[in-house]
Amino acid sequence: MLKLFSLLASVRFSSLVRLVATTLAAQVEKTGPEATFENVAYGDHANQVLDFWQAETDVPAPLVIYIHGGGFTGGSHDKVPNAKIQRYLDADIHFASVEYRFLKHAYFPAPHEDVVSALQFIRSKADEWVLDKSRIAAFGGSAGAQLVAYLGWGNDLADPESDDPLERESTKLMAVALNGGQSTLDFDWWVDNIPGYRREFHSGRRAGTYSKIEERAILNELSIINHIDGSDPPTFMSYGMAPSSKMPNDIRRARGWIIHHVNFGLAMEKRLLQSGVEVVLKYPGASPKFSSDVDFLLHHLKN
Repeated sequence: MLKLFSLLASVRFSSLVRLVATTLAAQVEKTGPEATFENVAYGDHANQVLDFWQAETDVPAPLVIYIHGGGFTGGSHDKVPNAKIQRYLDADIHFASVEYRFLKHAYFPAPHEDVVSALQFIRSKADEWVLDKSRIAAFGGSAGAQLVAYLGWGNDLADPESDDPLERESTKLMAVALNGGQSTLDFDWWVDNIPGYRREFHSGRRAGTYSKIEERAILNELSIINHIDGSDPPTFMSYGMAPSSKMPNDIRRARGWIIHHVNFGLAMEKRLLQSGVEVVLKYPGASPKFSSDVDFLLHHLKN
């Protein structure tokens, strides 16, 4: 085990996130429903685009937004879970997949600012796209889960006094679903609470032009667990291992196991329950009320 720890500690974080992005992409189906609108720009950057699938409905309908993972360094909004898209469309629910800037384009909080802007842009299209903008939910994995929770649990960033109509739109969600999400960007917490994690894993992470104090403030703001309170929407979380599971011996599997560990979910579940928020945590051996994120989001959007 010590040898495994030594090997893990020698791997830079960029290698970890590349593996995660590749793994997630491999799990996605290659064919599915054709998008109604592709690469719709919600900003000026090439990555500030989204795809939209319109359900066959003449009345304003709910929407589910997908935000991909990839460690804020990769992934693509084109790699969508097609079976899930079809289930939502069959239930007369629209679907959107959002792209955002990566850290190579701009440091934090650029990805978070982008998904906020994307959500406001989508709401501004309510009439044109036949949306019920009061019934919008979102799901995502890993980094995408963090972005979804930032929208769902963060303060509403709408500015009612803004001259820009987009900025007057709400940034809140009706329900959220997180897959393998990390509760915090405080990597000292990871050292203390995530089996197998070593601080050296993030030694190559750059802080842009920020000082250490400025970066700490940014990462504290972007740590989703810090935003939990009683006003948060119903939340579904899923992880691939039980709390008692042993770390895989295979180094490649161990990397993903560490950075998507269920202990992140347990910490968030505890805080959500303390705040009186409905939460479902799924992992091997658990008996959750809902077996999938789709079932959970459908329940809250249709009832």
